[in-house]
Amino acid sequence: MSENDRPAEKKGLAAVVADDFSVWQAVGGLRGLTETVLPSILFVIVFTVTGETVPSVATAVVVVAACLIVRVIQRIDLTPALGGAMGVAISALWAWRSGEASNYFAIGLWTNGAYLAVLLLSIIVTWPLIGVGVALLRGEDQSWRTDPLQVSRKRRYYAATWLWVGLFAVRLAVQLPLYLADDRVGALGIARIIMGPFLFGLVAWLTWMLCREPANRIVLGDAENSKGRD
Repeated sequence: MSENDRPAEKKGLAAVVADDFSVWQAVGGLRGLTETVLPSILFVIVFTVTGETVPSVATAVVVVAACLIVRVIQRIDLTPALGGAMGVAISALWAWRSGEASNYFAIGLWTNGAYLAVLLLSIIVTWPLIGVGVALLRGEDQSWRTDPLQVSRKRRYYAATWLWVGLFAVRLAVQLPLYLADDRVGALGIARIIMGPFLFGLVAWLTWMLCREPANRIVLGDAENSKGRD
């Protein structure tokens, strides 16, 4: 099967409604993982070596720009990378203008706080957001909220939403004290990297386990190659 003939891979949160769950696809594959974590890794390395904010943020921006240029050259869709690129740009500008390297990670804290608040609110108003999203991605209606025959599904959607509440709460519980502490940029960067796509992949897998259909299965690597081995 050629590259163009392959079905579109479900990445990010869309992976939780795939027939076969691939941890690799959920985190965006090698390209997505690189574009997500490499700017932060190099930011931490450069700051650790130089102790200066400007070269650290400059390195992160150059890496993001290079990733976008590679996508353009290879004629690959820019859309998946634009959100991350915008986040890095805002983070870099914030850190540069403030002169505080830790502010490179501040936008991530605000983002996690916003997601946490929205998810909690969705549970309070009895519209658990993960359940709503899964139904929409599957092209289904929202009858699971009120249909007595779908009580089990409703419970699983609530549980899945609480999983994501836990994800963002844990990130804040670990990273916020490091952000507020002095001279903990390296530790904050490492925490950000570890609790980024890797923790996302774990929670996405648990969400898939809760929301999947009985016939669906887990794929640890490339879904297409795995099917060929069955």
